[in-house]
Amino acid sequence: MPVVFSDALSGYLLGLSLIVAIGAQNAFVLRQGLLGQHVFAVAATCAISDAILILAGVSGMGVLIRAVPGLDLGMRLFGAAFLVWYGARSLLSAWRGGQALQAEGSAPSLNTALVTCLALTWLNPHVYLDTLVLLGSISSQYAHPFGFGFGAVIASLTFFFALGYGAQILTPVFARPAAWRVLELVIGLVMWSIAFSLVR
Repeated sequence: MPVVFSDALSGYLLGLSLIVAIGAQNAFVLRQGLLGQHVFAVAATCAISDAILILAGVSGMGVLIRAVPGLDLGMRLFGAAFLVWYGARSLLSAWRGGQALQAEGSAPSLNTALVTCLALTWLNPHVYLDTLVLLGSISSQYAHPFGFGFGAVIASLTFFFALGYGAQILTPVFARPAAWRVLELVIGLVMWSIAFSLVR
């Protein structure tokens, strides 16, 4: 049980680090939260979509890695390279200055909000790299890959609902670019530390 918990915690931390980066999807969820419109539906749609992709990655990549000799090392190196790039992007964003996200305009209808949310999730190529490839390949390094995947799913669930419902509380903080700079700095350092652990 302690090993399963440890693997789940690793999945949670990595999943949270990947998903918390500023992007179109997160900006949309935050905007809906600031407007107080369709928050549950939007957060649930994001979380369920992530869960499907994460579990598919954990299932598919684990089988593929065991079936193809040498693929494990290749995917680990790819994952490390991707994390180095991702971390560098976050650190560069922190250096240049963050973004202040504010809600503007009127809220869309429920159908429009859900279609937009699905498009931002499923039409974003980075989501496949993060879930199917990166989390899927990294999960194979753990004794309990599905425990790792479960942790990543919980990270997605908690993040989207916290972002949506916590938006009103965070408005004064994240209206300032400096707050995003600190967030990007933390994300970049976490990404680089995980990359180091993959190639160590």
